[in-house]
Amino acid sequence: MNRSISTAAVPTEHGSKYLQQLCKHWQHNLTVTFDKGHGTVVFPKDARGASWAGDAVVTFVATAQTLDCTVDASEPGQLEALKGAVARHLDRFAFREAPLAFDWRDG
Repeated sequence: MNRSISTAAVPTEHGSKYLQQLCKHWQHNLTVTFDKGHGTVVFPKDARGASWAGDAVVTFVATAQTLDCTVDASEPGQLEALKGAVARHLDRFAFREAPLAFDWRDG
């Protein structure tokens, strides 16, 4: 299966805080692992009634100046949906800085 992958380095000095908030938010109904600097969230292929080709994994890495977000999806539609979900949720948690700059790079 060809994967659809996109990465964004989101400028913020609060990456660790936002990473933890996002992961805590999603751990209620998704498989999540995280610490202060790194987090992964698995979005099942059938999440919210979808029927994607496979599961998707969103990875967060906090640095001093960015929150690096990577979406690894099973197909382009799933990739676009999750890019939007990540941006909406992150902007909600980062409301003092929102809207944050998401410079998604596919590859």
